[in-house]
Amino acid sequence: MVFEGGEGAGKSTQLQRLSARLTVDGVKHAVYREPGGTPVGDRIREILLHSDLPLAPTAEASLFVASRAQLVHTVVKPALVAGQHILLDRFLLSTYAYQIHGRGLPSREVRAANELATQGLVPDLTVLLRLPVSEGLDRAGKRGEADRFERADRGFHDRVAAAFDQFAEPSWQRAHPECGKIVAVDASGSLDEVEQRVQAAIAAHCPALLSRAGSRA
Repeated sequence: MVFEGGEGAGKSTQLQRLSARLTVDGVKHAVYREPGGTPVGDRIREILLHSDLPLAPTAEASLFVASRAQLVHTVVKPALVAGQHILLDRFLLSTYAYQIHGRGLPSREVRAANELATQGLVPDLTVLLRLPVSEGLDRAGKRGEADRFERADRGFHDRVAAAFDQFAEPSWQRAHPECGKIVAVDASGSLDEVEQRVQAAIAAHCPALLSRAGSRA
């Protein structure tokens, strides 16, 4: 299962809340973030989020794909084979939103690169947290020093938000089967309110995850 959304939407917080519930329920699972999740991925993450060096859009996309390939090959697939649920903080949709729509890279080439990286792995469910751009950036600004993406201009964030809106449409999902099922969840309100919406979405579309009887996600 994947949690997605723009800056400040609360995906990491809601993922951790779900993880805490699964731990209490005794459900075997592992949590990873993108970029990162492996020693190689963590070094790539530092470049992508915190380096002051200029990055060409194609280089940026390639680094995300490289981190994803390493995570899928060395961590995610072995964990799935071992019977664990996997919770991911970002995956394919972020690359489609930020690099294709935000940076203007060609869809065909980016999709092909991701196909190589994911080795056919398709999320059972992606929870897409949606929040107005201004509110999300305001939340993100209160967390501390902004990263490379949080510092991008408003036009960039508007393009990313419009892309996520598009991804929630059934017609888009049918045309992009590699992304699996995507369910949009309103990320406004208190953390508890959002958590209730998230769990309702999971119960409706991936009920095995909330059951001790489930063996993987």
